Amino acid sequence: MKIKLLNSESLFDTLSSVTAILVGLLAGLFILFLTNASQALNGFGAILTGGFSSMNNVGQVLYFATPIIMTGLSVGFSARTGLFNIGASGQFIVGAYAAVLVGVKCNFLPGHLHWITALFAAMLAGAVWGAIPGIFKALFNVNEVISCIMTNYIGTYLVNFLVTKTIYDVLRNQSIRVLESANLPRLGMDKIFKDGFIVSSANSGIFLAILFAVLMFIILEKTAFGYELKACGFNREAARYAGIDEKRSIILSMIIAGALAGLGGALLYLAGAGRGITVVDALALEGFNGIPVALLGLNNPIGIIFSGLLIAYLNVGGFNMQLYNFAPQIIEIIIAVIIYFSAFALLVKGFLSSINKRKKGDL
Repeated sequence: MKIKLLNSESLFDTLSSVTAILVGLLAGLFILFLTNASQALNGFGAILTGGFSSMNNVGQVLYFATPIIMTGLSVGFSARTGLFNIGASGQFIVGAYAAVLVGVKCNFLPGHLHWITALFAAMLAGAVWGAIPGIFKALFNVNEVISCIMTNYIGTYLVNFLVTKTIYDVLRNQSIRVLESANLPRLGMDKIFKDGFIVSSANSGIFLAILFAVLMFIILEKTAFGYELKACGFNREAARYAGIDEKRSIILSMIIAGALAGLGGALLYLAGAGRGITVVDALALEGFNGIPVALLGLNNPIGIIFSGLLIAYLNVGGFNMQLYNFAPQIIEIIIAVIIYFSAFALLVKGFLSSINKRKKGDL
């Protein structure tokens, strides 16, 4: 008897993601009841409706979703090519530094050329940082997870050092604010997503994130280059036998992944929110948040758009939940549960798939 993955593989994937989300929310509700039963339903309602409770909050969802969509694309793109890019955090912050440096120092660049140059600088810096584990993997067979973890910490401390030496605001312990010409255009979103005098940080970055998601989808699904990259991910030996340059594919995959994460750093710090790169001994959370975004989006660039919006929505709801005296860390627990159940679903899928293959081999 053959074991079928529900009706189709895509249906199984969709149901697994939806189930993971529901289980995560139920886990959050359970924790709310344990900590403060009298306010649990109010707190849970804030999580579910907080992102839509005002136009300002809707704008904040778009703002928070933008960088994690980019880091999710970084992790998801590399995963589709058989690599685990856990180094998105380092690529993110290195790209952010390059963008902020251009945004502060290059005051001679006119008009829109300023922020465009800053974005390209971020992509270049992220690509270089992503290439390092790619080169080690391709040429020396060093596991990319190990080299990515190392480049995460090296990148973080290097950026801390460079910020203090080049663009440091000693009073705020962070980088100097970029010039206004380096900020991304708002495209009127500051007029739409606001409540009275409270204006959200929504900007054109969300459209760039969606554009790059569509671009990654086209590359992976509609081009020979994307087919070669995926072929190496599915079966490296078979791809080599077919004449595909395995080493080139590995390096290019990590370069593209690094560029995407680096661009995410630029989109966060060039949003006109007055945010600077803080000099702290901690890795950028946006890089790690890209992992659940990619996992929940099934490493599909289009799915990553929606999963990024969902994670951002939960985070904004978490801010509103604090009105009922709940700790914001509950949102992190919910997201963690979603990740674990998404990973468990992939494990079950792989187990069933292996049984199917074994059954077919016996026939």
